[in-house]
Amino acid sequence: MKISVSMYSLSSTIKKENWTIADFIHYAKSISLDGVELLDMYWPNDEDVQSEVEKVKHVLNETGLHVSAYDVSNNFVKESPEERMKEVEKVLDGIHIAKQLGAPVVRVFCGDVHGDITFDDGSEWIIESLKLCVERAEQENILLAIENHGLLAGKSEMIDHIIQAVNSPFVKSTFDTGNFLLVHESPLEAFNRLKGDIVHVHFKDFREKEDHESLRGFRSTEGKELIGTVPGDGLVNLDIIIQGLKELDYDGWLSIEYEGHDDAKLANEEAVNRLRNILG
Repeated sequence: MKISVSMYSLSSTIKKENWTIADFIHYAKSISLDGVELLDMYWPNDEDVQSEVEKVKHVLNETGLHVSAYDVSNNFVKESPEERMKEVEKVLDGIHIAKQLGAPVVRVFCGDVHGDITFDDGSEWIIESLKLCVERAEQENILLAIENHGLLAGKSEMIDHIIQAVNSPFVKSTFDTGNFLLVHESPLEAFNRLKGDIVHVHFKDFREKEDHESLRGFRSTEGKELIGTVPGDGLVNLDIIIQGLKELDYDGWLSIEYEGHDDAKLANEEAVNRLRNILG
C-alpha cells in the first residue's frame, strides 16, 4: 500500500501561505510521500486548465511523485436534467485531467439532500448520471470511486446500492474512514459491506466535541458535533481497517485527509508517521 496526502488536508496552510498546486507537491516530497491527491477546487479557470496540467506534470516528474486520485466535487442531486448534465461534464473533465496526470482514480461525490428530496429520488439521478460518466471512464481505464460523503450517499448500504445499480467494474468506492461517523454508522461495519469494492482510501478520523470547546466541528445526522483529529486520536479503529485491507491484499493508495484545527503541516506529518507505523 502506498501513502499520499490529499491537498484538502492542507487547506488551512494553502489559504494562509497562498500555496499553488506545485507548492503542495513539493511539500509532499519534503515529507517523503509516495504521491498526492489533487482536487478540482484548486484548479484554475477553464482557460488555464491545460497550462496548469503541464505545470503539474513537470513538477510530478521533477519530484518523482504520483497522483493517487483526482477529486471532482460534483453533485448529481439536481432536479433538472440540464443541471445534472453540468455535473456530468465536471466528471468527464476530471477523467480527462486524471488521464493526463496518470491518476488511476477519479473521486466522485453523489450529492446531498435538500428540500423534500429523498434518497429514492436522489439515487435515481445519481445512478443515471454515473451511467453517463462510466463509458468515458471505461475508455480511459479510469476508476470512478464514490466517496461516502454527505447524506446521498453517506451510508455504506447507499453506496453499495448505487455501485450495484450502475453495474460497471469502473464504478467503485473511495472508503473514507471518518465520514461514516457523521451518519452514525460503524466504520468497521461499513468496511465489511464495501470491502470488495474499495479502490481508494481516505485515512481520516474524528473525535466528539467536548462541552467546553468553542471549536467548530462537523454536525452529524443526529446533531452530534465531531471535530477532525489526527488519525488515531479519534473514534475510528484504523488499525483494524488497515489489517482488513492487508487481508484483502489491497494494493491501492491510503490517502491522508486531515480536517482538524491544529497546524495542518504538523498534523499531516504525524498522520504519515502513524500510518507508516501501522503498515509496518
